Amino acid sequence: MNLIRIPKSWEISEGEVTSERAYFNRRSFIKSIVSASIGASSLALTGCESNKSESQKALEKSVNLPKIKSAVKNPDFARVDRPIADELLAARYNNFYEFGRTKNIWLKAQNLPTQNWQVEVTGLVNNPRTYDLDDLKREFPLEERIYRFRCVEAWSMVLPWIGFPMKALIAAVEPKSSAKYVRFTSFYDKEITKGPGVVFGPLPWPYHEGLRIEEMANELAFFAVGIYGHDLPKQHGAPLRMVVPWKYGFKGAKSIVKIEFLSSQPATYWNTIDAREYDFEANVNPDKPHPRWSQAREKFISKGPNLTWEIKETLPYNGYGEYVADLYV
Repeated sequence: MNLIRIPKSWEISEGEVTSERAYFNRRSFIKSIVSASIGASSLALTGCESNKSESQKALEKSVNLPKIKSAVKNPDFARVDRPIADELLAARYNNFYEFGRTKNIWLKAQNLPTQNWQVEVTGLVNNPRTYDLDDLKREFPLEERIYRFRCVEAWSMVLPWIGFPMKALIAAVEPKSSAKYVRFTSFYDKEITKGPGVVFGPLPWPYHEGLRIEEMANELAFFAVGIYGHDLPKQHGAPLRMVVPWKYGFKGAKSIVKIEFLSSQPATYWNTIDAREYDFEANVNPDKPHPRWSQAREKFISKGPNLTWEIKETLPYNGYGEYVADLYV
């Protein structure tokens, strides 16, 4: 019997998927979003380090990590209608607010201590548990999923995550019927991270994010332990981060140390700082502008070594409406 698989509306042929070098120079890009017209089509990026070759070596070392051989490609999430970001560019262009706000954040993030990592799962569950990284990789079958990534700052890319569905953890810990929300807490140590000081007033460290339990149980919701076929680099949120591709990127808490099942909605980092700019759900919505810029279009980051982009129309729920729209009726 032949099985015919009907491609999703956002898929293309696998041959159109590219490599991994496009996640670079965050702060100057943010400045361009705020101050320049979104009609710009490309930008050549020059290095800012005094010794470019040493910087390149450090960057390559940061992603030279053990391969994850046990992961299988999930055919339902194997293609996206845009090319995958080049790895080295992706390794340079990312946010990790605990380590500051500069474009060199990938280098500062190498101070993150990941040895003997543990994740506590607690709260309103029948089976509370503390996992180490080996537990997670052994007990939850790993898969690769290619997802769109959309930042609230109006840039986007495509990334090949490795990990496991959040619903697998839900099944393992068995939440009680009173559990309605889940809070995710990121690693924070002010002596190590040395993140930005007072910007909007006292910052609510550690970084917290949250989901409704129905959102966490959705097929798309994912915990990443790897990317590009290997362990997760520190600048991407090693060793465990949230991936919820229908939401803006800040919802994907990095370097998770605690997961709590709760009866009421938890406070979250950016929503606490400014609820007018960052709501709890933070779903990608082209019709709901950020107070300081439009979300109707986005700068899709393309191939390296120079940072280039093309303007794309923003899709509701980042193109994943068929999976999640019913959560928000």
